[in-house]
Amino acid sequence: MKKLVLGLSALAIMMFMSGCSTMHMGWTAVTGQHKLDDGAMKAYDDMFSKVVKDGDPAKAMMMEFKVADDVSGDDVKESITALTEEYNMRLTNYVKMFTKKDAKPTEVKEARIFSLCSLPIAKTFLNHSRYFGGFMPCRIMYIQYGNGDAYLITMDLTLAIHGGYPLPPKMLKLATKVETAMTEITKRAANGDF
Repeated sequence: MKKLVLGLSALAIMMFMSGCSTMHMGWTAVTGQHKLDDGAMKAYDDMFSKVVKDGDPAKAMMMEFKVADDVSGDDVKESITALTEEYNMRLTNYVKMFTKKDAKPTEVKEARIFSLCSLPIAKTFLNHSRYFGGFMPCRIMYIQYGNGDAYLITMDLTLAIHGGYPLPPKMLKLATKVETAMTEITKRAANGDF
């Protein structure tokens, strides 16, 4: 009897350690995970890991680029304005939220919001699900602190693209185009590129 229990225990451990596909398939069928985009679980796991590390859900959903020391807020504005056209996006709004001249080193001294959109792509996604409207327009936030450090922050679109059922191929292509544009515009503007 002891040999049988040991044998079954060893088999169970082997199946668990090997990620037994039967167990995995059963679990995904029960939870409905098999219907999701192939990148969904990784996207959620990455976000969850960031939340656990920093405790900040907003940070976990964003991408951040440090603005070069010799690039001002006005330089960033010129750069974003020029780059939106290069990536077939439209600057739909710009707001200089505030400037606090006497900001402490760790306090926000200046904040600006840039809203970007591709109207044809927006229409396609709204026709698919009106809830994509919550992501529109795409935004880039400029934050400068009293010590002079500045950052550009934009939403990481991974979950919007891969977090649910797979998007139809045409929509996936369009979503990837917007994701590339928002990443590249933000990264390049942080260096003052045109």
